Amino acid sequence: MSTVPECPECRSRFAYEDRGLYVCPECGHEWAAAEEAPTEEVAPVVRDAHGNALDAGDNVTLIKDLKVKGSSSVIKVGTKVKILRLVEGDHDIDCRIDGFGGMMLKSEFVKKSG
Repeated sequence: MSTVPECPECRSRFAYEDRGLYVCPECGHEWAAAEEAPTEEVAPVVRDAHGNALDAGDNVTLIKDLKVKGSSSVIKVGTKVKILRLVEGDHDIDCRIDGFGGMMLKSEFVKKSG
């Protein structure tokens, strides 16, 4: 017995197969068997200033002095940082810097350490 997937449009469980297509009786959506598995979203690749791909847990080094917003302190060039996670947005690196705490950095201001 084959299992018919739920409708990708309305998530109805009552879809049925008809002449090689799946049909949803609730919303009328028809789709081929190749469409049944929704494709997983591919996470965007975050790259450092030199084009190297970055991952969570990588060690990076700052390539520019960065002012800390809301403070008069500066994070100096050459400061080593460990990436906690990568996030979407303008500041795409979530990290913790000794002496400063949790920070969000732009990947264009770091380079991957060996």
